[in-house]
Amino acid sequence: MHDYWRTQTASKPLFPDIEWSKPERRDQAGRLGIIGGNKLGFAGVAAGYSTALDTGAGQVRVLLPDALRRTIPTTITDTIYADSTPSGSLARNALDEMRALGGWATGILLVGDAGRNSETAVAYEQFITDYTGPLTITRDAVDLVKNNAHLLVDRPDTLLVASFAQTQKLLQAVYYPKILTYSMQLMQLVETLHKFTITYPITIVTLHADHLVIAHGGQVVTQAWDSPMRIWRGETAARMATYWLWNQKQPLEATAMCVVSTGTADRT
Repeated sequence: MHDYWRTQTASKPLFPDIEWSKPERRDQAGRLGIIGGNKLGFAGVAAGYSTALDTGAGQVRVLLPDALRRTIPTTITDTIYADSTPSGSLARNALDEMRALGGWATGILLVGDAGRNSETAVAYEQFITDYTGPLTITRDAVDLVKNNAHLLVDRPDTLLVASFAQTQKLLQAVYYPKILTYSMQLMQLVETLHKFTITYPITIVTLHADHLVIAHGGQVVTQAWDSPMRIWRGETAARMATYWLWNQKQPLEATAMCVVSTGTADRT
């Protein structure tokens, strides 16, 4: 193995100090803003909200299209509603509420269930352009902004929790010379993401060959992973975004540690 590639297991985490740095009080544990949902789905929003609170976020606030106003369960207690498109996704006019949430939050999670509306894509892209804090993007929110891939890869403080296919398309969209294939060995993917994240400031998390692969700044961490549904439901991205709240200078370490730490938070 190369010096830029490290492996960890649930019993042997690479960055245990990250767990010890978790704030003991909720008022010191950061504020996570979650954006997502459309009138046909909000499962990722609900999973992200409960996961972030269980993981230890100090406060969690959710921004939803107003088409969901009568649908959201009472367990999601801190919600903001913004204008919807006719199809029930966030409208371009929602940008003001998105910016306000970004001003309040320590970090933002675009959790998906976003729909395929072009107006929503414009709002997301403009928000990503304007917002300068830690930004985690996952599930179909990745697809919504894929036509402006350079906006993602060139932006500092960006964590992409993506499927292998989404990662493959991202590299193609920015004309990266190395092509990702499903048949490639884990070592080949590690080498590619090592070089890619030297070129671009983005942090990438993806799944390949039953391993979770985390890459940032040329460093790569891998861990055997047999729970892909935790990624596709949005839970993994919510945990990563939460750990990042109190480790903003260490996205690789925070992201790697949160996937081996399974304890729930006890905050006052």
